[in-house]
Amino acid sequence: MSTPAPPAGLSFPRDIYAKLSPYPYLLAHLEPATSTAISVRASGRRPHECRTPHINNGSLTHAEGSAVVRIGDTTVVCGVRGEILLASQVAGYRLDSEEITTAQVDAEARELHLLVPNIELATGCSPHYMPDHPPSSLAQSLSARIYSLLHSSRIVPGEDLRIYAAAAPELEEPAKVKAFWTLYIDILFISLDGNPFDAAWAAVISALHDVRLPQAHWDPDLEQVLCQPAQSMATPLHLRGMPIALTAAIFCGRDPGLDSKRDAPTWLLVDPDALEESLCTEFVSIVVDATSGTIHIVGLSKVGGPVVGPSQMAQLLAFAEERWVQLRSLLKSRLPAP
Repeated sequence: MSTPAPPAGLSFPRDIYAKLSPYPYLLAHLEPATSTAISVRASGRRPHECRTPHINNGSLTHAEGSAVVRIGDTTVVCGVRGEILLASQVAGYRLDSEEITTAQVDAEARELHLLVPNIELATGCSPHYMPDHPPSSLAQSLSARIYSLLHSSRIVPGEDLRIYAAAAPELEEPAKVKAFWTLYIDILFISLDGNPFDAAWAAVISALHDVRLPQAHWDPDLEQVLCQPAQSMATPLHLRGMPIALTAAIFCGRDPGLDSKRDAPTWLLVDPDALEESLCTEFVSIVVDATSGTIHIVGLSKVGGPVVGPSQMAQLLAFAEERWVQLRSLLKSRLPAP
């Protein structure tokens, strides 16, 4: 009589184990078994490695500019629509006869709200954001961050948004502002697997580079703005630089609920996915631009935790510079011919 074979050990697929016990799952990947092994995230990336971006411009024919950006399993569509705001519709608007500076023209764009970003997450992009739900706190905070960064970076010159009446040479008067372009920047998430800010900002930058505004002028007889329908007469925005964002999450090598007193290693995980975001409480986003040949920090934000110090910020800045080179090359290759 043969001896029955012992029962097979209980085992789970990787995705089941990740859902049942996500913290040990990620820690087991990051904490190598030997000193010679390399830390690898659950996705197979190194801690400092970003997901490969994919960009396609001009997908929306009804918009003045558009872009589709996919970073890993996060996909964003951005469309820029241009609408005309008459100066006569702005309460108390008056153009002084004196010359005004570029900074004042840029400030005018913010005061008149000529750049209007809006983020839509309630698309079923993830189980947390189902259709027909009211705007989430994440969507509102992302819209506010992008609005603030659009103006603080001064990437869109205010002069590009002005529409003038023809000057009268015999009167030697400067051309008067009769209207403005208002750019509505609609950002729609198709899928979301972590790091929404970087993907949304990359889509905004790519769509702005794709914008072609119709040639517009003020008709004094009709007292309205007329636009040239020919696409060949449309003009691009004269954008200042190409700021690129990079976000990192700090993962602590201990479970705060079980082992709060023991010192533990930490990992700086750039471009975190949804699993990593759910296990981290400290995040840093940095926006850089090296168009001038020197790296400049355009924006910086940090949320939670005491881990990030000068050394970690120096590392993140180096990673951000690498990411800027990568995305700039990709964006340049997708720009329409002048």
